[in-house]
This record gives sequence, structure tokens and C-alpha cells, in this order.
Amino acid sequence: MTHSRALFVVLTAGVLWSFGALTIRYMVDPEDYRWQYLFFRGLTVAAILCIYLMARDRHRFVENFRKIGASGIVGALGLVGAFIFFIWSITLTTAANTLFLFSTIPFIAAFLGIVLLKETLRPITWVSMGIAFVGIGVMVVEGLEAGSLLGIVTGFASACGFATFSISLRMRKETPQFATVALAGILCAVITAGIMLVQNDAITMPLRNILLSMVHGSLVGVGLILFSLGAGYFPAAELNLLSLFEVVGGVIWVYLPIFGIHEVPSLLTVIGGCIVSGAIVLNSLGSRHEPVPIKPV
Repeated sequence: MTHSRALFVVLTAGVLWSFGALTIRYMVDPEDYRWQYLFFRGLTVAAILCIYLMARDRHRFVENFRKIGASGIVGALGLVGAFIFFIWSITLTTAANTLFLFSTIPFIAAFLGIVLLKETLRPITWVSMGIAFVGIGVMVVEGLEAGSLLGIVTGFASACGFATFSISLRMRKETPQFATVALAGILCAVITAGIMLVQNDAITMPLRNILLSMVHGSLVGVGLILFSLGAGYFPAAELNLLSLFEVVGGVIWVYLPIFGIHEVPSLLTVIGGCIVSGAIVLNSLGSRHEPVPIKPV
């Protein structure tokens, strides 16, 4: 694969992921069908990843899951938490709040790397982390004013879940990331089904929501595959910058009137988001080889 083709593939993955927030905005009564949406989306993610693994590895398909190990299970559970908190966050606050919080994943992963893996960070990363959390603080202030603090808390929890996934891969290099994501999809469906059973909720929901959940799951699964195919052609710094397209794109799609949502972010959200984005740009300067987590948003 040429560099230009790899760039196209990675950007395509970012474009697909950026439509996730818009997809959720088209739901019928989203606050009433969070668990059902997560159930069908989890099944879709698992199905796409399993089909890809069967086509790629054929007879080694089952072996991929046997290699997951304890760290892979932890990573899968982190993804399950990320999936759940993402849906709750984006139905409780603005897409801009959720997505800008999501862009802090590299910094959270770096902090967890210090605590769990005894990794060391460059001074510029420490500075960038401080700047990023100032940006989060600005958005928290906005959440307090708008009454959407729980949405911001769950958005940050979602970012922590994805960071946990990335750390699990670094704990054990041979952990198969695609099998881990497929397992996360399966666990998400099982856990949400259990929650609905306990709450005596029906798994069914309006057909429109079922189709949207499957579209969202497809965006996640296909985007992850494309990202993995092109990511090896770029240093971590460039991938950090490319990941901003997903965040900014998601904010733009729900804002543009052409898509019928026209969700206008507040001034504090824009300011906080710009601070976080600036922190990512700063951290990317001079960084050429640090690992970047794959983000199946």
C-alpha cells in the first residue's frame, strides 16, 4: 500500500467514525432505548469483526480468541464500558462535549501507562496533559451551567474505557486486538440483554432505531478495519492529528442544517474543545514513535 492510499484509508475510517454522533441524533426517543441500541450495536460490531477475522485468518479464527488472555478480557470490558458510557453521554449532553472529551484518550492512556506499566513520559506530554485537562475543566463549567454534567462525566468515563483497551494491548503485545473488539461486542450484547431482563424491558425498539444501531455498529467495525490497515504507515504523532478529524467532523455534522439536527455547541464547549485539540497538536510535535490506541468509537 502506498503512503497516499494509506492516508486515504485512515481518513476514511475517521470519516466513518465521525458520523456516529449524527446517527444517534436520528434515534426515536433515544433516552428510552439506550440499552436496546447498545444491544443491537454490539451484535453488529461483533458480527463484522468475526466475518473479517474468518476471511483473513480462516482456520486460525478460533485461535485468535484463545490468545485473548486475561489482559484481553480486561480490554474488552474496558470497551464495553466505553460503548455504554458513550451512548449515555451523547444522549445527555451535546455531541461536541462528548467528542471533545473523547479526544483525550491518548492522554488518559499515557497516564494509565505510568501507573500500570511504569512508563515514562516526555516533558511535552506532561504539559499537553495539563492543557487538555484545563480544556476539560472549561467543558465541565459549561456542563454545570447547562445541566448536563452527567453527560460530561459519562463522556470522560467512555474515554477512560477506550484508554483501558489500549493499555491492555500494551500489557501483552500478542493480544489480538480484533478478537478483543469482537469479544467486547458480544459482551456488550450479553450485558445489556441482562440489564433489560432485570428491568423487565423489551429488547425490541422502533425499527428505525434498530437500523440506526446496525448502521452505527457497521461504522465502528468497518472503520476499525480500515484504520488498522493504514495505521502502520504513519508515526503516532500523525495519527494523533488525523484522529482530530473524527472529533471535529462529528461536531460539524450535527451542526450543519443540511443534516436536519443543527446542534449548536456553546461558546465554552468550543473554547474547551479548542484547548484539548491544541494539546493534541502540541503533544504531536516531536513525537514520532509512541503507540496510539485504535479507537472504535
